[in-house]
Amino acid sequence: MQRANRLLTHFAILWVTATCLGSCAGEPDPLTYPTLVGHFADEGNLQQLVGDQAYISDSEFFVRFTRGEDVVYGGGDWTNRIELLNTQGAESAGPYILPLEYQQADRWSEMPDDVEPVTILQSDDWQEFRDSLFAATLPHNEKAGSVLDFGVDDYFLYFDDEDKFQATVIQEKPGDYRITNRVAIAEFMQLGWPLFETYIQERGITANRIAFNTGDTGDYSLPFVYVNRDLHIVVFVRQPAKKRHVQSGSSTLPYIQTAGHVAQSHLGGIVFRPVSSVYRLFFVASDAVAETITPDWLIGLDGSPVPPLVDGPEMDLNTWEASLDLLTGRSASKGTIEYLIDGEDFFTRFIDATTAASSSISLRTYIFDNDDYAEKIGMLLKRRSNDGVDVKVLLDGLGTIISTVEKQATLPEDYEEPASVRLFLEQDSEIEVRQATNPWMTGDHVKTMILDKKVAFTGGMNIAREYRYDWHDMMMELHGPVVDVLQEEFDNAWAHAGFFGDFAYFLQRIKRRPGNAEDTGYPVRVLFTRIDDREIFDAQRMAIRNARHHIYVENAYFTDDAMLYELAKARHRGVDVRVIMPLVTDRGPITRNNALAANAMLEHGIRVFVYPGMSHVKAAVFDGWACLGTANWDKLSFSINKELNIATSHPDAVERLNEQLFEKDFARSIEITEPFPERWSDYLIEILGDYIF
Repeated sequence: MQRANRLLTHFAILWVTATCLGSCAGEPDPLTYPTLVGHFADEGNLQQLVGDQAYISDSEFFVRFTRGEDVVYGGGDWTNRIELLNTQGAESAGPYILPLEYQQADRWSEMPDDVEPVTILQSDDWQEFRDSLFAATLPHNEKAGSVLDFGVDDYFLYFDDEDKFQATVIQEKPGDYRITNRVAIAEFMQLGWPLFETYIQERGITANRIAFNTGDTGDYSLPFVYVNRDLHIVVFVRQPAKKRHVQSGSSTLPYIQTAGHVAQSHLGGIVFRPVSSVYRLFFVASDAVAETITPDWLIGLDGSPVPPLVDGPEMDLNTWEASLDLLTGRSASKGTIEYLIDGEDFFTRFIDATTAASSSISLRTYIFDNDDYAEKIGMLLKRRSNDGVDVKVLLDGLGTIISTVEKQATLPEDYEEPASVRLFLEQDSEIEVRQATNPWMTGDHVKTMILDKKVAFTGGMNIAREYRYDWHDMMMELHGPVVDVLQEEFDNAWAHAGFFGDFAYFLQRIKRRPGNAEDTGYPVRVLFTRIDDREIFDAQRMAIRNARHHIYVENAYFTDDAMLYELAKARHRGVDVRVIMPLVTDRGPITRNNALAANAMLEHGIRVFVYPGMSHVKAAVFDGWACLGTANWDKLSFSINKELNIATSHPDAVERLNEQLFEKDFARSIEITEPFPERWSDYLIEILGDYIF
């Protein structure tokens, strides 16, 4: 109960943040204030701080409070931390979270001359207002609730079976409740501020300097909130945490792990995976030789005039699907696709499905990072495994280990990461974890999450902070028999990553597999990149050659010369070819490769759009056929790594992809009309990139 009250307090505090911003500005700015580290501690600082005196000046704040039987005098300095606003219509520069900088037994020895008293309201007042606020703004749906997005943490708000308001971080959502919608802060701003003013006035409170005791306890808690109704300033006072002693490992540990994993991938691979290891070596070497002897693809088009666009019919999709049946040696599966654009959409649905899972969770990812958000997902998976759900996590060994070396700029400064992702997931849980090996530096770049063998997610997102908060990316939610195909692929990869390697993989491949997913949907095709099978490359190259009207591609990495050549040839046929790429990627050298690729495409009449920020999306539409998933437009994804894409020519699915992704991203991006400056080193990087990118 105390934990629940603590969470409820956070919701109400964050509401005041939103409403004050809304009352001061016509269009609210994104929240950029310092926030909690992302989890609540149950140890230490559990006694409530109950304020009975508070004062404030232009530079300092003072609060006397009781903690148990102790009387404590605390306060802090807000000089240069808060911009005081003297007009009600001015935009707010806050809100602010300030630390309770000192706590002492002796009364303050002196106070500034400009100090002003603050009216204090108790935690019961706060709770009463909080309950009325959420009762007025949340739906009373049976076994359903809303997600409130406060920029850093998502919260699940609902009314329980006794119609009492409840709240929790989304990872702890009850499994028998479903998420019906996400609630934007703007909605609370519209409804909340009048309710707040009415609440204050009905109680005859005329003071404009008000502090609340919130009842919040624990490390990083916010026990006091100061509101200035004249200046529209909200200040949260944060309780400091006890110093944590987290063993995060030495700075050299990731490098030791990398060296050990590479050695195990090759030496162990020869013993336990001899067939696949030698097979991969042969095709990696063959690919390098082919790259060496292949001439510059675009030379044949130099000097050719770029014709006007042809406004003709699109390719015949029935004929096209039949050609794909021949290319892949199988017919399409069936299912439905929902597009989840960006981290807030995907992780909300993934967490909702994970909390509701009753039997199994199969997660396969290239990167499971050790940052704060990945830790939240890891804790959720650990909890579900301890609930009796069969949780399997398959990691690409090299991708995950290397990712732990890199630190995101937005990572909280005081976050202490676990030294080993695998050990973190296995500790105090029933999760089974396997790491895919990386012989000859090949990787498993597939990302699939399958819940109860009935719903699946796939696309570009790994389990890491940047995918939730920082990058533009997308995933798909799949239902229907196509889920069985993805589960089969997971089972095969899981067997191959185990101790018996190739032998276990062979047995898994010949095993009879019953269908589990609901028989629903329209034709949906799964395409792969495997050791000796370049389906994703071959299918998209063939689609470019067959396209008659338009080709839209959004990808982070355009380093495959053969595909650039095909796009240029399509434009010379009069096809409307447009690409979206990020100007800056997560890999500096590839940024320069993208610049050279953009220049080559511009030269041949292709429209190039630069997305503001990092776009990790991997999607393409060729007339009426869509192909999207995990594969980049580079040599690794087309020839070497394991990849998985989803493709369909279903009219509604393709149209929704155009509307939800391409139309919006074309509008957000800047079209490039002049070539980027080029350096001699760019060409050296490009030559090397033909082999390794």
